[in-house]
Amino acid sequence: MEFRIQRILTFLVLALVASDAASSPELYWKSVLPNTPMPNAVKDLLNPDSFMEDKSTYVDVGKGGVNVDAGKGNPGGTSVNVGKGGVNVHTGKGQPGGGTHVAVGGGNGVGVNTGTPGHRTNVGVGKGGVSVNTGHKGKPVYVGVHPGPDPFNYLYAATETQLQDHRKGAIFFLDKDIHTGNVMNLHFSKSTNAATFLPRDEANSIPFSSSKLSDVFDDFSVKPGSLEAELMKNTVKECEDPGIEGEEKFCATSLESMIDFSTSKLGKNVQAISTEVGKENQAEKFTITGVKKIGDGKKAVACHKQNYPYAVFYCHATDRTRLYMVQLVGVDGTKTKAVTVCHTNTGAWNPKHLAFQLLEVKPGTVPICHFLPEDHVVWVRN
Repeated sequence: MEFRIQRILTFLVLALVASDAASSPELYWKSVLPNTPMPNAVKDLLNPDSFMEDKSTYVDVGKGGVNVDAGKGNPGGTSVNVGKGGVNVHTGKGQPGGGTHVAVGGGNGVGVNTGTPGHRTNVGVGKGGVSVNTGHKGKPVYVGVHPGPDPFNYLYAATETQLQDHRKGAIFFLDKDIHTGNVMNLHFSKSTNAATFLPRDEANSIPFSSSKLSDVFDDFSVKPGSLEAELMKNTVKECEDPGIEGEEKFCATSLESMIDFSTSKLGKNVQAISTEVGKENQAEKFTITGVKKIGDGKKAVACHKQNYPYAVFYCHATDRTRLYMVQLVGVDGTKTKAVTVCHTNTGAWNPKHLAFQLLEVKPGTVPICHFLPEDHVVWVRN
């Protein structure tokens, strides 16, 4: 009997470890990019509950059966219990509905629950057969964001609202402006879309298609015609539309798929870099104190976060860019490191794109540059 219990425990724990490794975005990053530091733009979008920490292991055999706890003590870590109720496995942070649960026995067959409230997958095997339910309930909230084309998608004309909003601070500028001592009027602010990454398996289980949007609205409790619905519709449309000439585009619905796309274009010896803002500000004067070229100057992948209930990035690979890390100091002394992308060939952009209207230049005439917002990522070869 003791041998059989050991086999059951070993099987269940190994299955859970394999499942966690397969579904954990940060573990996938470490396995594919062990020498690439994770930028803040990615770290900020990971579910804190998914971080794995080194923990101790505790085994107890008593009246309650067999209990194995790997962690800092209950609740938390991984626990395996074999007793009157059958076999129960719990791994997670101890929060109600959080972590992963496997239960065998108790008259209910086999039950598996993994995830957190509002983002979980349930698998039940019992008297009713097999059932799978993936939950994603939770209405997205976007504050201060207006429907309209993504300014980093170069096929679209700017709306009048975008023009008015961006006249307050430079989002696009000319490459001649990037030099030490230049003063620029800039506005740095954090994204109001707090959507985080879903594991790839869960993200892939949700339709990402304009033909299935009504189902997605229902799944996320979004009212058709609302602001949230329009933002989601715009995101999917821009992802489905063809890219501009000379660029390879891809919408990553998970961190794993972003890694795969970027490394397929650049190889695995890469840097992933994001802008680091010292402090949010309204439009303020910043002075450039340093400029450093990044990447090999040949090819890069820029990934821009979109408005969606979970983290989606519009990525495009191009060999028509120059990239810099620009050091800035505000009038109040705030220091910022801003990733700067300069597009050297804009001939295929929409003539009414935001950049041309703000800078009053024509497509293909001069390189166009922009700072990357704080929650965007650029990938370059080392």
